[in-house]
Amino acid sequence: MIHPPFEKANALTATGIRHGFFGRRCKNSGVGPGLNTSETIDGDPDGAAQNRRLAMTALGVGDRPLASLHQTHSTQVITLKKPPTLHDRPEADGLVTTCKDIALGIITADCAPILFADIEAGVIGACHAGWQGAVNGIIENTITAMMALGATPNNIAAAIGPTISGVDYEVGPERAAEIIAANAQTRQHIFVPKNSSREHFDLPGFATAQIKQAGVELVEIVGSSTYSSPKRYFSHRHTTKHGTPAGRQIAIIALK
Repeated sequence: MIHPPFEKANALTATGIRHGFFGRRCKNSGVGPGLNTSETIDGDPDGAAQNRRLAMTALGVGDRPLASLHQTHSTQVITLKKPPTLHDRPEADGLVTTCKDIALGIITADCAPILFADIEAGVIGACHAGWQGAVNGIIENTITAMMALGATPNNIAAAIGPTISGVDYEVGPERAAEIIAANAQTRQHIFVPKNSSREHFDLPGFATAQIKQAGVELVEIVGSSTYSSPKRYFSHRHTTKHGTPAGRQIAIIALK
């Protein structure tokens, strides 16, 4: 079996944590057009389930259940104390656990997938941070939920996966005002690039700042902008503007 390629964070690799940020690329021609892992996008839930299994197998955790969510751009975090059932998809945007027989999965297509691990405490976490979740507290809530399980911020390593870059993320004046109104700390991450007259939002930069504000110093950004690399990643904005195939990529983390 030929496994799909994935990207890893040096900080998490050093701890021995099993993890990967998958894109749209898939070398197995039997899976279909790209490694879409969303069961609701593109109308092929069986193909998405197969792609999830391929990703899990590539990480060496194919024998474990994959915990995932019905993501709603919320600030809700679920603490898993036992393996989920096959179709268990609670509405939330963050997951944490100390269970070694569970893998955590987050799907994205421009929003930031963020993976966390405190190897000393044996705690992992994952969250989906679009602009709404990020400005309202999903990142802090995920770290807080990890701390409730025994994690310490200065022992946590965090990795922000492929997401839309600030240069690519035009939000305009009305959305920029909405973002700042929701969280004044976003102001320094709103900017107008050269050769543009409209505001952009640096989502990965803001996510990094939020992680560090919570006391986590070891933060790494993995991959490139989803919008500017449409052959490498799924991008909702690129699909909307250019009609490229829709889909969602997955980020996975599991304890050793």
